[in-house]
Parts: sequence; structure tokens; C-alpha cells
Amino acid sequence: MPEEEERINLHINEGEPFFAHELSINFNPTQFVFDFKCITPRVDPRSQTKASISLKHNVIMVDPYHAKKVLDLLNEVVKKYEKEFGKIEKPKSIEEFEKKHKKKAKEKKDTTEAPSYFG
Repeated sequence: MPEEEERINLHINEGEPFFAHELSINFNPTQFVFDFKCITPRVDPRSQTKASISLKHNVIMVDPYHAKKVLDLLNEVVKKYEKEFGKIEKPKSIEEFEKKHKKKAKEKKDTTEAPSYFG
């Protein structure tokens, strides 16, 4: 008599699409923590406050070996992207913002660097 096949119920909980405006990466001896942030300004004309900010986080924790594998995979995918679509460069609007910020900082003798979108 043939052995019965065991059936397994599989339920996939797909997360919602998430656009990250910022990313911070931290680590400890056993893991890397990728904290993807989506920052969205909200304006509600009925509210007593002028504006609010919605901040969402998606945190991914991986062990050091897998963090290295993520780095390798991202390098590979970016190379393929650039081969197909051309070199990825910093947007002109960000370059202009950084120049303006540096100029203002020099005038004020401030040594703070221009803000970065990605940590």
C-alpha cells in the first residue's frame, strides 16, 4: 500500500507595499537591523493643528551572514539595472539642495553637513 502524501495548508500574509523615504541600519554582535521609514505629511483642514506627520516603520532584522548576502544581492541587482537603464546618479534637485545648504552653512560658519535622506 503506497504511503499517503501529507498535505500542508500554507497561508501567506503579504505585507502592504511600502515606499521608504529613509533607511537606518544598526547592528549588534548577533544581528543587523534595517529600519525602513516612510514619512508622510498630513494636512486635515478640520484639525486644530496646522499639520501632522505620519511615520511608518518596517524593521527587518537579519544575522550578519545574511546582511552580507543582502549586500551582494543588492550590488548584483544595481549592476544589472545600470547595464539596462544607465548609471544611477544623484538627482539634480538634491545636488542643488546640498549646495544651497553648504553655502548657508559657510555664511553662518556652521559645520553641520547637509541632511541625507538615507541615514
